[in-house]
Amino acid sequence: MFTSQLHTDLDQFIQQKDWIKLKEAFLDTPPADIAELLDEIDGDNALVIFRLLKKNKAADVFSEMSTSNQEMLLELFTKQQLTDLMGNLEPDERISVIEELPGHLTQRLMNSLTIEDRKVVQKQLGYPEESIGRLMTPRYVRIKQNWTVERSMAHIRKWGTNVETINVIYVVDEFEKLIDDLRLNQLIMAEPEQLIEELMDHSFVALSAFDDQEEAVIALSKYDRVAMPVLDSASILIGIVTIDDVIDIAEEEATEDMQKMAGMDALDDYYSDTSVVEMVKKRIRWLIVLFVGQILTVTAMTNYEATLQKLAFLSFFIPLIISSGGNSGSQAATLIIRAISTKDILKTDWSYVLKRESLSGILLGVLIGLLGFIVIGLYYLKYPDVLGVGFLHIASSISLSLLCVVLWGNLCGSMLPFILSKAGFDPAVSSAPFVSTLVDVTGIVIYFSIANFILNTF
Repeated sequence: MFTSQLHTDLDQFIQQKDWIKLKEAFLDTPPADIAELLDEIDGDNALVIFRLLKKNKAADVFSEMSTSNQEMLLELFTKQQLTDLMGNLEPDERISVIEELPGHLTQRLMNSLTIEDRKVVQKQLGYPEESIGRLMTPRYVRIKQNWTVERSMAHIRKWGTNVETINVIYVVDEFEKLIDDLRLNQLIMAEPEQLIEELMDHSFVALSAFDDQEEAVIALSKYDRVAMPVLDSASILIGIVTIDDVIDIAEEEATEDMQKMAGMDALDDYYSDTSVVEMVKKRIRWLIVLFVGQILTVTAMTNYEATLQKLAFLSFFIPLIISSGGNSGSQAATLIIRAISTKDILKTDWSYVLKRESLSGILLGVLIGLLGFIVIGLYYLKYPDVLGVGFLHIASSISLSLLCVVLWGNLCGSMLPFILSKAGFDPAVSSAPFVSTLVDVTGIVIYFSIANFILNTF
């Protein structure tokens, strides 16, 4: 992040058009901070500043910019600037840029690539969207098992400057199939004349190019790696995924899940880069669905109109009942959705979750029910004439309703993600608003059914 003084200095240099001092200031400024600055200024000044950067740093800065500002700069770039930019971007960064751009800019970028780089891009674009094949970089260091450590180190020194990381070195056979991976420190600590096969344990973890990008997030976190190899269907090493790529994906996936859990479609871009019209489109569909769902709540209440006319005080406790069930369901849904997304539980573990959530729902219901009993007691002491019937009947109706509704909310919230997954939907759409709406409708039925039974029987 910018310090306030640095930001002030850069703004001053821009206003004074002091490009020499600005260029000097950028020498020690991290690319992410320069990108932050470029995102805040107009296109003409951004283009001038971009030209002040060295080619390698310019590519790093560009990869950190927002999609909308990348598009703005690309519209202003000359053919040579496009060639320089695309030539210095990492392969996975090229794919990320190309995926987000409109067709005419995509074509310009493809035309600016060398024949060799274009083939790499086309190959990666051939993998499914959001697959690891599109996230990986084909730049890595590989060695052979019959090489000595000395020869391997010479190979690393020769080719290591053009790869994304040399922290992990990959051992392949004569068919380019991965047979092991070694940490660089293993080679550094070994004797120069040792053979690579003497350092190998033939134990490694790899990703498939066709797997979803979320698998890379989970694997790198689980195995505590800075990079992981990517294989094709024939187990041939075709690329690697690094931790810096995965951090961005993890942020995107977390943001997408949070937006879906709020009862809306996930945004395609950052909030600040999304137009109001696009925002409305993402939200209105689900608001309409939830609105229709709430109509069912009204319908459910009309079925108990006679009961409400006879015992009007029952309506006082409707918010207490349905909010308790909705809150319980939302908690359960959030816990289960997150557990599924992190592979803490599998989509086939529904019976295990059902047992746990049944027990926790009963315990939570008993505690909330007891609290409700106490609250009704205090309310009855203060307004005995309003309720009009015996304390024990009312308190029992409310307490038992709370227990049942909290339990039901817990079961709905925990089971909906599994049901949606089975149906092929993203579990995140079983969000808090949907669970709350479902529990609202059923909570009304549960509440009035219990109240009718107790108040009319005893």
